Amino acid sequence: MEKQRPKNYDDLPLVLDMKDMQKILGISRTTAYQLVHEDGFPAFRSGNRIKISKEALFKWMENGRA
Repeated sequence: MEKQRPKNYDDLPLVLDMKDMQKILGISRTTAYQLVHEDGFPAFRSGNRIKISKEALFKWMENGRA
C-alpha cells in the first residue's frame, strides 16, 4: 500500500525519501534522480539511500530553484 499524501508541511517527516520528494514536487522518478545530482541540491546519502531534509528542500524551493 502506498503512503498517503501529506496534507501540510507539519505532516511531512523531518527527513524525506525520494518518493516523498517526488510527491511534493510532482515530478517523476527520473526527474527526481536528476535533481538530486545537481550542484546545490540539498540531498545526502544514508547508506545506499538518498535523503533530503524537509527544511532544506523547502528553503531550496523558496530560493526559486524548483
